[in-house]
Amino acid sequence: MSSEASGSEPAAAKMRAAGQTEEAIRGFLSALERVRGGAETLLPSSELEPAPDVPALHDLPDADPADALAGVALVKLNGGLATTMGLHEPKSLVEAREGRSFLDIIIGQTLALRRRHDVALPLVLMNSRATREATLEALARRPEIEVAGIPPDFLQSMVPKLEASTLQPVSWPRDPELEWNPPGHGDVYGALRGSGMLETLIEQGFRCAMISNSDNLGAAVDPRIPAHMRREGIPFLMEVVQGTAADRKGGHIARRRADGQLVLRETAQTPKEDEESFRDYRRWRYYNTNTLWVELRALQDTLSGGLELPVIVNRKTVDPRDPASTPVVQLESAMGAAIGSFAGASLLLVPRTRFAPVKTTDDLLVLRSDVYELGEGFEVEPVADRAGSLPYVELDPRYYKLLDEFERRFPTGPPSLRDAERLVVNGDVSFGRDVVIRGSVELTAEQPTRIDDGCVLA
Repeated sequence: MSSEASGSEPAAAKMRAAGQTEEAIRGFLSALERVRGGAETLLPSSELEPAPDVPALHDLPDADPADALAGVALVKLNGGLATTMGLHEPKSLVEAREGRSFLDIIIGQTLALRRRHDVALPLVLMNSRATREATLEALARRPEIEVAGIPPDFLQSMVPKLEASTLQPVSWPRDPELEWNPPGHGDVYGALRGSGMLETLIEQGFRCAMISNSDNLGAAVDPRIPAHMRREGIPFLMEVVQGTAADRKGGHIARRRADGQLVLRETAQTPKEDEESFRDYRRWRYYNTNTLWVELRALQDTLSGGLELPVIVNRKTVDPRDPASTPVVQLESAMGAAIGSFAGASLLLVPRTRFAPVKTTDDLLVLRSDVYELGEGFEVEPVADRAGSLPYVELDPRYYKLLDEFERRFPTGPPSLRDAERLVVNGDVSFGRDVVIRGSVELTAEQPTRIDDGCVLA
């Protein structure tokens, strides 16, 4: 059915006028037609069973790094702004630790692996329109990261928000930028092909890509993984962690009873009557880390056959800050959902140290603290005595949510958390130099309070 015949032409025309690729337009129209047709995107627990035991990274045999990494490209999702921290700049340019940004550390990791193993290992970023200019300026200051013949980035798509009542593109003249939304990180596959990046990588001899988020510095390249994929003939591999109570709202992996295919189930794909089952992290043991490995030719073949990821329908208002503005739906997809489209897809159990995304200033405080250390190869790993667990941190969002307010309250850096299990701060508390947190500490302040230099809280 053509987009015109199906009533989708306004969306297609709007996307073309905004310079979106035909790949992006086809993908969006497919999602829209499925939503219009009432396509079922829910995954009831009755149709699923837990994923079977999977191999663990620590059990994989050592690999020759030079051989394993020879055909690997590193793709980092870099479309996000640090808006949850009150900034309008790429999150990857925020300081992660020791004066270095997330991007600085990713570049350092990549260059260290290149030098150590004499491999090309290109670093490719999926930028958004909002992050591209600033990120490319940062990359231009590091010309040594370039790989001849491989562009440094490609653009993620943007898709129109749809009026909830009509499923037609919304109009919002007072701020036309709000008429658009990113289509979720599932867009990475179509954007790779639509931009020409996929074809370029294949033509340059690359076989496999590791795809991960730029705010997860634990997701470093490990040569054992591509070697395992090649040895076992695995076209698509997802790194997963063992579920804990903290993962109950996260996306977990299950196996479809009908055909045994692995699938990703997110909260939005769970029927209301299955909400309790969804939160059973002991039953659904494996949780998506959003670090994926894919064979490039297998991806090319899958895209050519039509990769249709489950549609996630998010209901919002066109201006998210104005609940009285026009109700809209945003059509999105999750990149991990592609596991359901690759026969022979596999899981790999990894330690929590490989899954440490920074979503809030709570996470950032832990990352900047002495719980972590930065290795010679720019590895960001917990210190030896904290490798098994990280401290729980909860800072009062009234005073710490925004990055400038957060940093004003830690003017000389974070307190020592190496011996901490839990730090909860209620109220406006500033920390002096060399403060130490031990065990479980909860602070409550009715008025602005400063913790003195060298104070030990236990």
